[in-house]
Amino acid sequence: MPERISDAEHAVMEVLWDESPLTAQDVAERVDPAKGWSANTVKTLLGRLLAKTVIGHEADGRRYLYRPLVARDDYVTGESRRLMDRLFGGKLTPLVAHLAERDELTAQDIAEIEALLQEYKA
Repeated sequence: MPERISDAEHAVMEVLWDESPLTAQDVAERVDPAKGWSANTVKTLLGRLLAKTVIGHEADGRRYLYRPLVARDDYVTGESRRLMDRLFGGKLTPLVAHLAERDELTAQDIAEIEALLQEYKA
């Protein structure tokens, strides 16, 4: 698994996971406008992501086209594993119990988890 990415870098990755390849300007135009990032900020984040080898780029005339080298699903799996390892000793049950004890699981969540477990049992 590559080096962990920051929340800001993650926002850029979401853009590239949705659509790629894109230029730095394309990415800047697609990042949530509420962030108020300049094109230079986006270029800095792209540079960091290149250094972490989670994105790649190729020359297209005088500009670069950027694309993810890590699939979103693989990233989510790695981050989920890190969270469980760091906070719950690598076990899923304590995580679910933690959420349930804090009333953060709705009846719908519980029904979906039960359905998922039944599917995996079958």
